[in-house]
Amino acid sequence: MAGLLTSFAFSIISQPGLAQRLPAPDTTHHQKLSEVTVTGTAPHFAAPVEGTTLTAGRRNELIRPRDVNANLAQNNVRQVLARVPGLMVWENDGSGQQINIATRGLSPNRSWEFNTRQNGYDMSADAFGYPEAYYNPPMEAVERIQLLRGGAGLQFGPQFGGLLNYELKRGPQDKKVEVETSNTAGSNGLFNSYNAVGGTVGKVNYYAYYRHRQGDGWRPSNQFTVDDVHANVHVALTKRLTLGAEVSYLTDKLQQPGGLTDAQFAQDSRQSTRARNWLSTPWLIPALTLDYQAGERTRLSVKTFGLVASRNSVGFVAGLPAPDTVNRRTRQFAARQVDRDDYRNLGAELRLTQEVRFLGRTHTLASGLRAYRATTSRRQRGTGTTGSDFDLTLTGNGRFTNEFDFTTTNAAAFAELLLRAGARLSVTPGLRYDYLRNTGSGYLGRAADGTENRLADQASRRNVLLYGLGTEFQLSPTTNLYANYSRAFRPVLFGDLVPPATSDVIDPDLQDARGYTAEVGYRGSFRTWLRFDVGYFFLNYEDRIGIIRRPVPGGTTGQTQQFRTNLGRTQTHGLEAYAELDLLHSLTSNVNLPHLDLFAALSLLDARYGNLPVTTLTGTGTSTQIVETNLKGNYVENAPRQTLRTGLTFAHKGLSVTGQFSHVAKVYADASNTETAPATAQTGVIPAYQVTDLSATWKLGRDSRYRLSGGVNNVFDARYFTRRSGGYPGPGILPADGRTWFAGLSLTL
Repeated sequence: MAGLLTSFAFSIISQPGLAQRLPAPDTTHHQKLSEVTVTGTAPHFAAPVEGTTLTAGRRNELIRPRDVNANLAQNNVRQVLARVPGLMVWENDGSGQQINIATRGLSPNRSWEFNTRQNGYDMSADAFGYPEAYYNPPMEAVERIQLLRGGAGLQFGPQFGGLLNYELKRGPQDKKVEVETSNTAGSNGLFNSYNAVGGTVGKVNYYAYYRHRQGDGWRPSNQFTVDDVHANVHVALTKRLTLGAEVSYLTDKLQQPGGLTDAQFAQDSRQSTRARNWLSTPWLIPALTLDYQAGERTRLSVKTFGLVASRNSVGFVAGLPAPDTVNRRTRQFAARQVDRDDYRNLGAELRLTQEVRFLGRTHTLASGLRAYRATTSRRQRGTGTTGSDFDLTLTGNGRFTNEFDFTTTNAAAFAELLLRAGARLSVTPGLRYDYLRNTGSGYLGRAADGTENRLADQASRRNVLLYGLGTEFQLSPTTNLYANYSRAFRPVLFGDLVPPATSDVIDPDLQDARGYTAEVGYRGSFRTWLRFDVGYFFLNYEDRIGIIRRPVPGGTTGQTQQFRTNLGRTQTHGLEAYAELDLLHSLTSNVNLPHLDLFAALSLLDARYGNLPVTTLTGTGTSTQIVETNLKGNYVENAPRQTLRTGLTFAHKGLSVTGQFSHVAKVYADASNTETAPATAQTGVIPAYQVTDLSATWKLGRDSRYRLSGGVNNVFDARYFTRRSGGYPGPGILPADGRTWFAGLSLTL
C-alpha cells in the first residue's frame, strides 16, 4: 500500500490536516490499495458516563482550546468559549489573567457562580465563603474545558451556575520526551512564551510547563507580568492503580488603570484615571490523586488538594470623579490603601462509579464523599505609601483598619443513579447532602479612644439536602432529548457577614440563597457535517441577600439603620441554541474539498426580579420617614436579553482561518435599572455592543510540528465596555480593549 492518509475532518472548532504517510510495505506479499480517507467529528458533548462523572440528561459542553482559532496567549474566552450559548464575559482585563464569565443571567464576577475546578479539584479562594477564581490556567496548557450547567450541582457542588472544569494536558503515551514551545508577540508590548515537556517512561507519565506573559496593556497604567509553573506526574503502579502528584504555581503583578466616568469614556475610552493601583495574587495549588479500576464495573477516584494563596492590592480607591493628583500643599500624592487576603485550604474528594445489573440491564451508580476546610485572613484599609510602584508597606501606625478571620468547614455526600429504563430511555435521580459551617470574627475600625470596634463573632451551621432528576431519550443513534430539574443554593459569603460600617446590622437569621434550575433540550449530530443543541431553561433564585433601611428596634423616633437580610427573588428563563454546519460537505461527500464551517451560539433570556423591596429616607431628624418601594419586574443586572456569537471558518490542509462576530444586548449595572448614569459612573446602562475577531492557524512540517498563528481582535476597533465597577479595580466604567493583533510560532518535537 503506497500510503494511508488519515484526515480528521472536524467542524469549525477543529483543524483538518493530521496527515501521516506510512512506509511502503513489501508489495510481494500485499496488494497495492488506493488511498483511503477517514473522517470523524470531535465530540462537543460528553458521553453519558465519563470516568466517575455522570452527564446523562443535562446540558454540557466540551471545548478544546487547541482546536479553536483564538488568541490563546491572552486567554481570550470570548473566542475560546464562543460556542457556549449565553456566555456573559466581563472584558476588562487585557492581561487575560482575570476570567469573568457566567451564563443564564448570573453574575460574571470572577466566575463565582460556577464551581470552578482544575483537573477536578478546587482552585478558587474558598468554594463557599469567597468563591472568586483569581487563578486561571493558561489556555495553551488546557486539553479541554468541561462545562456542565446548573444540573451539575448534585455531583460537584450546590452552585446555580454548574461546573467549570479545566482539564490540563498530560504527556503523550507514545513518546519518552516531547518538547513544545510557543512564543507570541502582539500589540502594546505583548509577549507570551509557553514551554512544556512531557512523555511516558515505563510506567511514569509526566508533563510540565512554564508560561511567561507580559505587556503594557491597551490603556496607560495597565502593564502586567504573569508567570505560571505546573507539573504533573502519574505512575501506573499496576494496570488498575495509578497514583498522581500535581502542583500549580502562579505569580503575577497587574497594574489597574481605574474606571472612567461616562464623559471620560465618550471623550477617550483609552485614558486612565489611576496610575498607582496594583493587584497581585500568588497562587499555589498542590494535589495528590489516586485512580483505581477495582474491576470491569468499578472505578474509584480520590483527589486530595490544598491551596496556599494571597490577594494583595494597593491603590488610590477614592470614587470618581476624584482625581489622583499631587497635593499642592504637601507636594505628594495621597496615601494609597492596602488590602490583603491570605487563603489556606485543604480538601479531599472521593468519587466512585459502580455498574450494577438488575432487571436485565446495566445501570451506573455514581457516588462520592467530600471533606473541605478553608481559612481566610482578611486585612483591609491599611494606610500605604504615597508612591507609585507595587508596594504593600504600611505607614502611620502600621495597622489595618479592618481585620477579620473566616473559616469554612464542609462535608458532603452525593449519589446519582443512571437507570437505563429501556434501549432508548434513561432516568437519573440524585441526592446531595451538604454540612456547612462558617465562622467569622474580627474588628471593624476603631473607636475615638483607639480601641477596636469588635464585631460579634459570626457562626452558622446548616444541613442542606439537594435533590434532582434527569432524563434522556435517544431519538436516533446520534440525537437525544434531555431534561432535568436540580435544586441549588448559594451560601452566605464572607462579605455578607461583615457590615460596611459599624452602625450597620447583619440579620442573625441570614440564610443562604436557594432555588432550582430546570431545563429541556434536543441535541446531537447529523452525519459528519452538523451538530446542534437547542434547549429551554428556567432558573429560580430565592432569598437573594440585600440591604434595606429600617427603624432601629427600641430606638428613638427617627433613628434608622442599614439592615442586611434576605430580600429578593429573581426568575430567569430563556432559549439556548448552538449549531455547527460544515457547509461544503453537507452538499457533497467529497471529503477532499476544503471545509467551510459555520457556527452560531444564540441565547434569548428574560431575567427579572420577582421581589426586591428597597427603601429611601425622607425628612431629617425626628421627622425622618422610611419610604419603601419594590423593584418587582425590573431586569436583573448583567443579564443580556440577546447574546449571539457566530463565525465562519475556511480550512484546507494545514491552513485554517476563522472570522467571528459577537453581539451582546444592553444590560443594566444595578437592580434599580438606572438609565442615566450618575457622576460616579457606578450605575447605569451598559450599551449593546458588537465585536469582530479574525484568527488564523497554519500547520507545517511532518506531523504538523510547526504551527503559525495570528489574528486581529476587535477588527473594527469598537469602543465598548462590559462592566461598571462599584469599587476595585474601578470604580466606574472599565473599558474593553480596542483593536489589537497577535502573531505566534509553535514548535513540537
